[in-house]
Amino acid sequence: MLNSPRNTTTNTTTSTRGSGGVAGVADRRVPVAVTAPDPISREGAVSQLRRHPEIDLREESGPGTVALLIEDALDDAALTRLRRIVRSEGSRAVLVIGAIRESELLDVVECGVGAIVWRQEATAHRLVQAVLAASRGDGDLPADLLGRLISQVGTLHRGAAGRPGAPSLGLAPREVDVLRLVAEGLDTGEIAGKLSYSERTVKNVMHGLTTRLHLRNRAHAVAYALREGYI
Repeated sequence: MLNSPRNTTTNTTTSTRGSGGVAGVADRRVPVAVTAPDPISREGAVSQLRRHPEIDLREESGPGTVALLIEDALDDAALTRLRRIVRSEGSRAVLVIGAIRESELLDVVECGVGAIVWRQEATAHRLVQAVLAASRGDGDLPADLLGRLISQVGTLHRGAAGRPGAPSLGLAPREVDVLRLVAEGLDTGEIAGKLSYSERTVKNVMHGLTTRLHLRNRAHAVAYALREGYI
């Protein structure tokens, strides 16, 4: 489990003059909706952001809104919220997190989250920096997480490249594990038991890969994995 570092140095780049596009943050206020597991955390973030004129606080997320989600750690429910906010509601997301496992990094990125802030670093200055980056569609990850992510992507790339006919990037290892059992005819509950996952995790894995790869259903996903040499 990766925990947030206690001492960090953060640099902020602020636009003083608009460019006529989304990068001109001084030309418009960025709509932001804050979601937190408890009212104290939510009010703390809202009070931090309220002092900044470039932030336009909203009650609900939606298209064109930056959704700032505060979580202690990732679980199935948090990943489901992230997917809903980004894919269904059309928001851009900033994740404020206390701790995150290395294996969860790709899940978060695949949900569409480009900005992550450690909870212990979540000053007003840092939150605004992440929100503005997300509003522009830019990435903003702590340096330690960025290094871990690059390492994971490199590992997937090398693994896929070693398989004849496999694409340079495609399925994550646990996606392959799930699809292999789907191909054997197991249902969601049986797959969860085999892999020691919850049924919701299995469903999230399937939903994530079918959405990312534009696959229609389980059968299509299995056919894709077979064709590309994963199973």
